Amino acid sequence: MPMPMRQSLRVGSYLMRQKLARNKKFPLLVELEPLFACNLKCAGCGKIQQPHTILKQRMPVEQAIGAVEESGAPMVSIAGGEPLMHPQIDVIVSELIKRKKFVFLCTNALLLPKKIDKFKPSPYFAWVVHIDGLRERHDESVCKDGVFDEAVAAIKMAKSRGFKVNTNTTVFNTDTPQTVIDVLTYLNDDLGIDEMQISPAYAYEKAPDQEHFLGVEETRELFRKTFADGRRKKWRLNHTPLFLDFLEGKTDFGCTAWGIPSYSLLGWQKPCYLMSDGYVKTYSELIETTDWDSYGRGKDPRCANCMAHCGYEPSAVLATMGSLRETIRAARGNLSTADPLAGLAAAKARRRGSLTTGPGTRVVICAPVPDGISRARQESPIHSGKAQRLRTTFVQAIPPG
Repeated sequence: MPMPMRQSLRVGSYLMRQKLARNKKFPLLVELEPLFACNLKCAGCGKIQQPHTILKQRMPVEQAIGAVEESGAPMVSIAGGEPLMHPQIDVIVSELIKRKKFVFLCTNALLLPKKIDKFKPSPYFAWVVHIDGLRERHDESVCKDGVFDEAVAAIKMAKSRGFKVNTNTTVFNTDTPQTVIDVLTYLNDDLGIDEMQISPAYAYEKAPDQEHFLGVEETRELFRKTFADGRRKKWRLNHTPLFLDFLEGKTDFGCTAWGIPSYSLLGWQKPCYLMSDGYVKTYSELIETTDWDSYGRGKDPRCANCMAHCGYEPSAVLATMGSLRETIRAARGNLSTADPLAGLAAAKARRRGSLTTGPGTRVVICAPVPDGISRARQESPIHSGKAQRLRTTFVQAIPPG
């Protein structure tokens, strides 16, 4: 998937620093929930079933910024609830951008036309609009007619204003390969979405609808058929190739729940965005007191059917970082001609003397995988001569939640 070189290099540099500091656990992206209230009641959502007193609360700006700074994560996904219902959401975004954090604001887009003037396009900011299918399927998913059309209109408005617009699509067992193909093709070709995220739904314990979540084998079969005939290469998917392989069942990983920690009005959530085994006040307490080895498929029955991006995309990223072969594979997608910045980035790389394996393909040397990613292939980086001095790091963006 093509991604901005600014983000690739900044996040890659962050990962290299973590490795050099020998940090075994560190956040790649923080899921920030500054409120739980929402203007929709989606049947598959497990986030809005909070007491009325909590639904009325809004996180202070200082608290939100403090949590992100404490974690040190280079990227932030702002979710909820509906973030645009927060009266100071624009301030939270601008303060994070000032700190050069990459911010992804997740929204159902119903309030976007009313709030858009509070935001400015930035290489550090992207809207992430929730689209679960074409008109009929999306409106059924969010339990309200007309939402799809409003979201599409908001996307077109945001793009006309110069904003980067991504989408987030969740799939259920009511989906078929064709429904997934249809929505991704529409988002990619007709709307010109910058980057698309797709993930199987997680069976939230509090979600009203408990009948339509996918099992592991169902997920693998759905994505094998969806991605058949090279289709996944045609779409601007915001995932590492290894995560897409994982969805198809071509490879497997352990869960890396600590890679995308979640902070909300209740504190740091244990162990992840999807499960609630308690909350702690500080990020360090989250890392130090959570028994991370007790979670994941085969360890906790609640994880049995989970293949969600928040646990397994970090695993795929770290595996990519530990394999020269997979790094080059990801970099080739990163410098795809589908990205308007790719040609410029490739030209700059060649002028600077970077190693290339072909037109527009940069050889990138990466850090080894941290402990715990047992299935990643280990390959030695190049160490000799000029290659050592030209060392840089590539990492695929961690998609927002």
